[in-house]
Amino acid sequence: MVMPSMGEGIMEATVLSWLKNVGDTIEQDESVLEVATDKVDTEVPATYDGVIEELLVNEGDVVEVGKPVARVRVSQEEGGNSNSNSIDSPQAELAPALVAEAPHINGYESKNHPLNTAASDRFYSPLVKSIAKTENISLQELEKIQGSGKESRVTKSDILNYIEEKQLKDEASSLTSVVPPAPTKKAEKEVYEPSISASASSNGPAEIIEMDRMRKMIAQRMVASKQTSPHVSSFVEADLTAVVNWRNKIKNSFKQQHGGSFTFTPIFVEAIAKAIADFPMINISVDGDKIIKHSGINVGVPVALPSGNLIVPVIKHANHYSLIGLALKVNDLAKRARENKLSPDDIQGGTYTISNIGTFGNILGTPIIMQPQVAIMAFGAISKKPAVLETSEGDVIAIRHKMYLSHSYDHRVVDGSLGGMFVKRVAEYLEGFDISQTL
Repeated sequence: MVMPSMGEGIMEATVLSWLKNVGDTIEQDESVLEVATDKVDTEVPATYDGVIEELLVNEGDVVEVGKPVARVRVSQEEGGNSNSNSIDSPQAELAPALVAEAPHINGYESKNHPLNTAASDRFYSPLVKSIAKTENISLQELEKIQGSGKESRVTKSDILNYIEEKQLKDEASSLTSVVPPAPTKKAEKEVYEPSISASASSNGPAEIIEMDRMRKMIAQRMVASKQTSPHVSSFVEADLTAVVNWRNKIKNSFKQQHGGSFTFTPIFVEAIAKAIADFPMINISVDGDKIIKHSGINVGVPVALPSGNLIVPVIKHANHYSLIGLALKVNDLAKRARENKLSPDDIQGGTYTISNIGTFGNILGTPIIMQPQVAIMAFGAISKKPAVLETSEGDVIAIRHKMYLSHSYDHRVVDGSLGGMFVKRVAEYLEGFDISQTL
């Protein structure tokens, strides 16, 4: 069994945990191990029915795509050739006999033994059991965790959130339990007088937080993008009164028909896809001194995760969807992102990215480009403003819904004229939104 391809541009993956042990029988498409790439965590399924004979990599190892991760003994029917396991076969060297000591191979004798949950009527996945055993979470504690999975099952996110909250409570308890004695009047000045020390801080006690794996990757990618691309930004203000009024009119019926909310994001994606069709040279990437012009319009839509991190699933061929189709796709990707159920393909192949900073009340922003793309657009908060309108009877002042669009682009290959015209065209599509369309 080898490390499978995880998507375009991904050459390696980190083994997070084994879901099966040596000697376990596995079925085709059954999850065997959990891995992490620089984009997403996912489970690797078995390619055949068989029995695991040896684990070739440890948890934490970084494995290249195509490299062996385990030896699996398959049936003759699965292998296809009745002589495939014979001593004369080249594959014979890759299938050592299963021995009694197999559970001790490669140091898996302790951390791969599942938590004893026989006394519980509740189902726990092998991954959750493994995390519980590693973090010394008792069965009694597991029983108290409220599961967010199907049939209230405890998911990976549930147990990790529980561990994080527990650690914070322990740290807070340790800090409050150490109360310094009150100084005497004689020693008061001496005790509380500020002093210069290498270990002292004028800001009081500080908490040191270790970056998690995803935050480290985000940091590395953002720094690399700024070092690679000379960022330039252009700004346009758009009148979204028609968009706001239309959305207010249809959002309740959309929820009744399809479930979920109809946000502004699918409207933004639609406008971006139309503008890219008008300006295809914004839908490019750079490889050395070569420009790669993409035919597919694949729009990345960032999703904020409960952990505070960010992930960017991609809507492939966004120009082929109807507005309702885009809304359903956006809701589906956002839901699966927050439940950690995205596949590697869901976050691959983006050619342009948007950022809806208005969700957080921000009116303007200068987003950082997702490499190797060459542009990204941020949509600010929509707010009511007085604006001058031209009418047949002269200019009037009216209350309108206004929004700023911020366009950051790679000045190596996108000049100010293209970058500025593109964001202006997106604004024009939003201002010219067809309010007569129905669900």
